[in-house]
Amino acid sequence: MRPHVFAVRAFATIGLLMVSLGAACQSEDKENKVTLDLQMMTRGEIRSGGLSGSEDDEDVDDKANFVIERERLVVGYERFNIGDQKPWLQMKLNIQHQGVWGQSGKGSINVYEGWAKLAAKNGLFAQLGRQMLAYDDERIIGSNDWAMAGSSHDALKLGYEGYGHKAHAILAYNQNAENVNGGTYYANGAQPYKTMQTFWYHYDVAPIPLSASVLFMNVGMQGGSEGKDERTEWQQVLGGYVQYSPKLWSVEASYYRQMGKEEHGIKIKAWMGSVKAQVHPSSFYGFEAGYDYLSGDKYFAVPPKGSFGLVQHNVIRGFNPIYGSHHKFYGAMDFFYVSTYVNGFTPGLQNAFVGGYVKPIKDLKIGLDYHYLAMSTSLPNTNKTLGHEFELTASYQIIKDLKISAGFSYMTGTKTMEKLKRATDDGNLKWGWLALNISPRIFTTKW
Repeated sequence: MRPHVFAVRAFATIGLLMVSLGAACQSEDKENKVTLDLQMMTRGEIRSGGLSGSEDDEDVDDKANFVIERERLVVGYERFNIGDQKPWLQMKLNIQHQGVWGQSGKGSINVYEGWAKLAAKNGLFAQLGRQMLAYDDERIIGSNDWAMAGSSHDALKLGYEGYGHKAHAILAYNQNAENVNGGTYYANGAQPYKTMQTFWYHYDVAPIPLSASVLFMNVGMQGGSEGKDERTEWQQVLGGYVQYSPKLWSVEASYYRQMGKEEHGIKIKAWMGSVKAQVHPSSFYGFEAGYDYLSGDKYFAVPPKGSFGLVQHNVIRGFNPIYGSHHKFYGAMDFFYVSTYVNGFTPGLQNAFVGGYVKPIKDLKIGLDYHYLAMSTSLPNTNKTLGHEFELTASYQIIKDLKISAGFSYMTGTKTMEKLKRATDDGNLKWGWLALNISPRIFTTKW
């Protein structure tokens, strides 16, 4: 669907929303609230074995130690009508600095969030500006909070929430500058896409502890080169998520299909499915197990004109979970869907995992997980197994606004892992980290 069609619908919806907001804005008596929050998140990492710095050198001694940090200053504003529990106007400004200790240029400072939201009593709302988007288990769209920069989107979000129903429509169109001349070519911008339209519907089934969501995303990627063969290539993601959560256990599942074309104009026919079960016999311990399957390609993908020595694709079958919080899935060492395979190859992934946690004392949680990782496609003379990953994590809430956490991961990789990921020390990959998160609310005032 083209952007101008969505623009017409968006402005029509805003008009209806303004009418419903009229009654909320009539009253002369208002209540205002301002909050000021700080966050500092610091994480030191030690890596022994991983991805080599050069695809041509598989024998690189690939070890690294570093400390990364993020600071956020968050100002929030709310305006109420006297007697109402929910504000009809909200605004948020989130200034963020992030970088590596000792980094040249002292890292980067940017606006992570900056938005305004109008809400009516009947559940309609409109939210405009740079905002964090997170839906369901964050597999497709998420905050990506493990990465210090996080993920946010410049967008208009229109929606309704009430009586167990939630419906959101998200519209975005990105440009590099205020172009007077030069067309609408978009590359190397703050967002990975040129234009995006997403619809999400969620329903909580009462009184059953069951919830379900449907997601449709239409993404326009910039194709061609500036001034030559400029075009927008459209790809779609369609799927759903369901969760059933009785008192002592829960099960969740998702399924998504990817269609359309990628930025080189190659057709996409990919899919993924996942299932996860958890059981909590006690407040002191619990267990989980699950399985993820993401479809993959059998050959290296190259642009339509082809490349000598490689098989040219006419269909991309490797699923791309695009804007999700990838660190939550597929193993904590982030070998998959955070870093790429050699030459962008996407053989898919199978991730079978099992784990559990204990809480030996109040506010202390210790977890242990195991992942079996394999390709989803078959390659000639190549074993599907990529490796076995073990993860030990611990977190302790020292006080309300201060949390310390740590983790250690160990992977026994295979020759397939070494070949497709250029992973050094393929049979002995280690990664450890220690993090401190301080997030106090330092100021609140009402008038």
